Amino acid sequence: MTGLLAGKNVLVAGVLTEASIGFATAKIAQEQGARLVITNFGRALSITRRIAKRLPGEVAVLELDVTDDAHLSTLADRVREHVDSLDGVVHAIGFAPQNALGEDFTGVPWSDAGTALHVSTWSFAGLVQAVRPLLSNPASVVGLDFDASIAWPAYGWMGVAKAGLESCSRYLARELGADGVRVNLVSAGPLKTMAAKSIPGFSGFEDVWDDRAPLGWDLTNLEPAAKACVALLSDWFPATTGEIVHVDGGFHSVGV
Repeated sequence: MTGLLAGKNVLVAGVLTEASIGFATAKIAQEQGARLVITNFGRALSITRRIAKRLPGEVAVLELDVTDDAHLSTLADRVREHVDSLDGVVHAIGFAPQNALGEDFTGVPWSDAGTALHVSTWSFAGLVQAVRPLLSNPASVVGLDFDASIAWPAYGWMGVAKAGLESCSRYLARELGADGVRVNLVSAGPLKTMAAKSIPGFSGFEDVWDDRAPLGWDLTNLEPAAKACVALLSDWFPATTGEIVHVDGGFHSVGV
């Protein structure tokens, strides 16, 4: 088998519908030769099992709720039932309660803000720790980001969670480098994913992104972000870690 990920075992955590970066990444990774394990949990797990059948080949589908200690503590053993090691891990997980989004930033209670941070930030480290016994040397861990260097309309505590994710990735890179594990993020521009549908005022991003991005921007095209994830999973970035790769048409690099 040929391809960028030929012979590699990859875990993609957080695959839901075809309109998700996680699914697009899983599809391209498999086309590039990877053997896949994907996850979701609860009521969404049945959706993931159905969607998995639309991938190019068979994949193992496991249940993983990153807020459930039992799920995390048993994850390595459950993954090992399908593959004996992991060469790559993709964290495609993010969630904030509806109340944690919008413009009433200071009015959000800790219970909702804490949920956003637990699921969207801490889980990056929690997932890595859970599968650490399986990580090869070398291996690559990739997370999904949205530029947290500025405050965005309506993004609220998810913006804070993404800022934490960016910091978390650097600390993970620092800790895991000695084991040959690279940790990087892909910061995609706005895309019409399931997650985006929950953000009030998301259309405000649509109005400006294509006009300002030097390369333009297609909100329906998940492939550029997914290809970046696959590239980072491959052996073509052997000395890159703690990095944020922007896949946003260049929007982050320009002013008004």
